[in-house]
Amino acid sequence: MASTSDIRNGLIIEFKNGIYKIIEFLHVKPGKGQAFVKTKLRNMKTGKVLDNTFKLSDDLIEIRVTKQKKQYLYRDGDHYVFMDNETYDQSPVDAEVVEDVVKYLKEGMDVEMLISEKGEIIDIELPTTVIQEIAEAEPNVKGNTASGSGKNAITETGLAITVPFFVEAGEKVKIDTRTGAYIERA
Repeated sequence: MASTSDIRNGLIIEFKNGIYKIIEFLHVKPGKGQAFVKTKLRNMKTGKVLDNTFKLSDDLIEIRVTKQKKQYLYRDGDHYVFMDNETYDQSPVDAEVVEDVVKYLKEGMDVEMLISEKGEIIDIELPTTVIQEIAEAEPNVKGNTASGSGKNAITETGLAITVPFFVEAGEKVKIDTRTGAYIERA
């Protein structure tokens, strides 16, 4: 059991018959009344974000997780196969668990898996940036380089991003996995 004083970003809790990760929190001490904690929680299965307020007397059920470094190998039907870098054991992961990060995954990429005490995979953490090749990009029109906007492009994994006008198909770009935004050419 954890209390509201243990709340921190990244804490994984059991809440309303689901597993949630705390994205943001704010301890509030009003002039009158009892203090409370405002939180934003993300459902680990559905990805939905909800706001919730905890009283200081509330108890939380903390989910203990371990991080394991794994390497993405390939897709096999409805499963994605990952390998443990130390034991070389391969484990298939359901597509539901991977659906939020699938557009960033490339064969041979190292990721960190959050695994509960029960052995179920809760989440997959990607590196902060990835390098992907642009598969399709809108053609460049003369005179567009003066504006600050960009053009639409699709990477080799199917990720749709906005890139500057000078980026063409076949070039490699660095992408921020937290926001899905173009950073620079690689």
